[in-house]
Amino acid sequence: MSEESRQIIQLIILAIPVAWISWTVTHEEVFREFREYCDQQSQNGQSLLVRKIWYLFTCEYCLSHWVALVLQFVFQFVMVFQDWRGYFVGYAAIVWVSNIYMCLYQRVRVTIRKERATAHFVENNGSRSQSPAGSMR
Repeated sequence: MSEESRQIIQLIILAIPVAWISWTVTHEEVFREFREYCDQQSQNGQSLLVRKIWYLFTCEYCLSHWVALVLQFVFQFVMVFQDWRGYFVGYAAIVWVSNIYMCLYQRVRVTIRKERATAHFVENNGSRSQSPAGSMR
């Protein structure tokens, strides 16, 4: 396997935990109380720096940068170059791919919710001739 192929496979794999951690902290119910606390602190913090630090935990895009940075140092992931530039390129690539994963995941969730709402509507009304908005197809 070539070095470039190995790097791409590593990128695809390393972006998964970045997306997973970022999405879970910023969207899932298990972290709701923490997220609400962070949101409150980001709005009522004493200084701009304090508000921005707390905001990081409410935005999946923002948090993905910091999670990627931590994993970048843990796994020493480099792309294209073997010096500091490789760390920079690798870091940017991990953030980019992890955000693609989160966008795709959000899209799947919206589709699933839409299908569930349509099924619920059909079950309750016994007809597929009307959409949930009440218009005829």
